[in-house]
Amino acid sequence: MKRRKFLQNASLSTLGMVATASVIGCKNSTENTTVIASANTAIQPIVIATWLVPNATAKAWEVLQNGGTALDAVEQGCMIEEADLKNVSVGKGGLPDRDGNVTLDACIMDKDGNYGAVMCVQNITHVISLARKVMEKTPHVILAGKGAEEFGYEQGFKKENLLTESSKKAWKKWKETSQYKPIINIENHDTIGMLAIDSFGDISGACTTSGLSYKMAGRVGDSPIIGSGLFIDNEIGGATATGMGEEVLKTVGSFLIVELMRQGKTPQEACEEAVRRVIKKSGDRFKDFQVGFIAINKQGETGAYCIHEWFNYNVYKQGENNNYKSAYFNKA
Repeated sequence: MKRRKFLQNASLSTLGMVATASVIGCKNSTENTTVIASANTAIQPIVIATWLVPNATAKAWEVLQNGGTALDAVEQGCMIEEADLKNVSVGKGGLPDRDGNVTLDACIMDKDGNYGAVMCVQNITHVISLARKVMEKTPHVILAGKGAEEFGYEQGFKKENLLTESSKKAWKKWKETSQYKPIINIENHDTIGMLAIDSFGDISGACTTSGLSYKMAGRVGDSPIIGSGLFIDNEIGGATATGMGEEVLKTVGSFLIVELMRQGKTPQEACEEAVRRVIKKSGDRFKDFQVGFIAINKQGETGAYCIHEWFNYNVYKQGENNNYKSAYFNKA
């Protein structure tokens, strides 16, 4: 199932050594089997990302294999999707808002809890890198709109037209009726989220998006908001979200997952509880939107869960780059 068909506490015992565990599932299977490695096993790098993004996870894995940090890995992995013109939910080629403008949101978070984000950015493709610049080069956490764009140019980012001919054509087709209905799995989910653990045992995460297709101008979802679209705690783990951002924001879903893991839940259990929280708050409305989470803990265990079927995610570990179908809540 292609990605566009949709709208997981340990401390290091010695430097570079940790008791690791992996949640391994058969490809495209919702069944997960936990395999516990022996204590003092060398840290195994891992990358997990929302959706079918093998090129992105392959790039992140390459960075890790070359000794790079988890922060470098998630940035460069996300950049692959931002530059992919066939990916209409991220970066250049993303579907525009209802006024025909492609506006991008992104955030990144490192092992020390540092965080950078941008929102409502036009004319810059690699907003994940711009978010990192905000984190590393400014005293701020979030920059928005024209201010973020101008900061990007100051940092050497190139001005580009993000609206491709195919996206423009789709927008004009939408304008014939101008109906805005966030229909499940029909070109309306939005985010690429990525989490990684490097050979040092450190965790970082990133997410990048063009937001809901044909959204109101100025709309911002969960993706650039710390704790909602992404959260990292290097002592515990990390989580990221995809789907209807307005619903994720109401539960601060990624932070919730990390806190549940702090309390002893596995990444899978934490993702499932976060989805249940979303459903509880939404009432019967959950039937009309999708939300999905992925998570990773310090041991390298992963988890994924969503409301409805068809959410999938990529995992690159031990030299294998696989896509898995997420377990889901609504079996009706």
